[in-house]
Amino acid sequence: MNRIVSAIVFSLVLISGCSLTPAYHPPEAPIPQTWPEGDAYGLEATGTQHLLAPNLGWNVFFTDPGLQQIIQTALDNNRDMQLSLLNVKKAAALYGIQKAELFPSVNTTGGMNRQRIPADLTTSGLPNTTEIYSVNLGIASWEIDFFGRIRSLEDRALEIYMETEEARRSVQIVLISATAGAWLNLAADREKRNLAEITLQTQQDILSLIQRRYRAGLANDVDVNRAQTQVDVARGDIALFTQRIALDENALSLLLGKPVPADVLSVNLSEILAPGTFHSGLSSDILLKRPDILAAEHRLKAANANIGAARAALFPRISLTTTLGTASSDLSGLFGSSSATWGFVPQITAPIFDARLWSAYDAARIENEISLKLYEKAIQTAFREVADALAVNGTVGEQLAAQASLVNATETIYRLANARYDKGIDSYLSVLDAQRSMYAARQGLVTLRLLEFSARVKLYAVLGGGA
Repeated sequence: MNRIVSAIVFSLVLISGCSLTPAYHPPEAPIPQTWPEGDAYGLEATGTQHLLAPNLGWNVFFTDPGLQQIIQTALDNNRDMQLSLLNVKKAAALYGIQKAELFPSVNTTGGMNRQRIPADLTTSGLPNTTEIYSVNLGIASWEIDFFGRIRSLEDRALEIYMETEEARRSVQIVLISATAGAWLNLAADREKRNLAEITLQTQQDILSLIQRRYRAGLANDVDVNRAQTQVDVARGDIALFTQRIALDENALSLLLGKPVPADVLSVNLSEILAPGTFHSGLSSDILLKRPDILAAEHRLKAANANIGAARAALFPRISLTTTLGTASSDLSGLFGSSSATWGFVPQITAPIFDARLWSAYDAARIENEISLKLYEKAIQTAFREVADALAVNGTVGEQLAAQASLVNATETIYRLANARYDKGIDSYLSVLDAQRSMYAARQGLVTLRLLEFSARVKLYAVLGGGA
C-alpha cells in the first residue's frame, strides 16, 4: 500500500507545473531610436567615450577626491539608502516564502489520548478507560500545483523582488546625483561669497579714497554715496551667500546622514575636477537599462504572472494529506512491529460558481494593461529627461565661453573707467556702471560653471549611471 501511495504522489508531482501564464513578449519601446538633433544637442567625446552610463562606476565618472569621499559617505550613511536595502531583503524573504509553497511541508507530531467512556456507552456495560500513544510523520494539506497557480505566484514574487532591487539602484543613482549636486552648490556659493568679500574689500578701499578726495574738495557727495551703494550691495551679498552656504550644508548633511566633513568646506567650484561626459552616437536603447525602466518591466512581468494565477484559480485544486507513524495503547509498545499506521487523504476542490474568481481574473488582466502603460510612460519620460539633459550639455559650453569673454571685457572696461575717473576725464558714474557689470559677469560665470557641472551630473543620472 505504501508503494501505491508513493506512486500516486510521484505521479502528481510529475504532472504538476502546467502554467496558464501568458507568454511574455517585451513591448516595443514607444520612442525614437535616436536622440533629437539640432544645434542644441550634442555630446562631447572624452575619456569615458567607450563606456555606457549603466556600466560606468560613479567613482570613475566623478574624479574629484573630495566629491568621491562625500558620495561614499552618503552611500554608507544615508537613511533612504539603508531603507532601500532593507526593502530588498524583505522582498527576498517574501519570495522565499512563496517559493516554499511549491514543496510539501513535512511535520512530525506526537501525542497521547486518554479517554474514559461511561458504562451506558460501552458494549460490556462497564466503564472503560482507553489510552492511545502515537507518533506521526506526514504532509498536511499540500496543494499539488497541477495548473501552475503556485508557480505563477512564485514568478510574481520573484519579479517583485527584482523590481525592489532595481528600485534600490534607482535610489542609489538619485542619492549619488543629489549628493554631487548639493556639494557643487555648496562650492559655488562659497566661491560667490569669496567673490563678494573681495568686492567688498575693493569697494571699501574705493569708498575711503573718494571720502578723502571729498574732504579735499576733489569729489562731490554724489560720488561718495554712489561708492557707498556698492559697499552695501557687497555686504548684502555676503550675508545672502552666508545664508545659502548654511542651507547647502544642512541639505548635504541630510544626504550624508551625518555632519559635513570639515575638509570639504574649503573647496571652491573653480578648484573642482570636472565630472566626465559621454560620447555622441548613443542609441536610445540604453534607456532600457535604466533601473527605473527595468523596475517598471518587472512590475509588468509580475502582473503577467498574476494573470496565470488568476486563470489557475478557475480550475480544480488538488491537495494531499498523508501520515506515516505508529500508535499503541501502551507507551512501551509504541514502536512495536505491529503498531505501524498510515493515512492517505487526497482532496479535490472544483469551483462551480464563484463570481469573485472571474472578477479577480478581469482585475489581473486590467492590472497587466495598466502596468504596460506605466512601463511605456516610464520610457517616454526617461527619453524626455535625456533629451533635456543633452540640450543643456550641448549649449552650456558656448554659454560658458561667451560669459568668460564677457568677464574679460567688463574687467577691461572697469580698469579703463577707473583710470579715466582718476584723471578727471569721466564721472564716477561710469566707474560704478563698469563695476556693477564686472561683478555681475563674475557671478554669472560661477553660475554657468555650476550649470555645466550639474548638467553633466544630470546626464549621468538620466542615462542610468552605474553603481
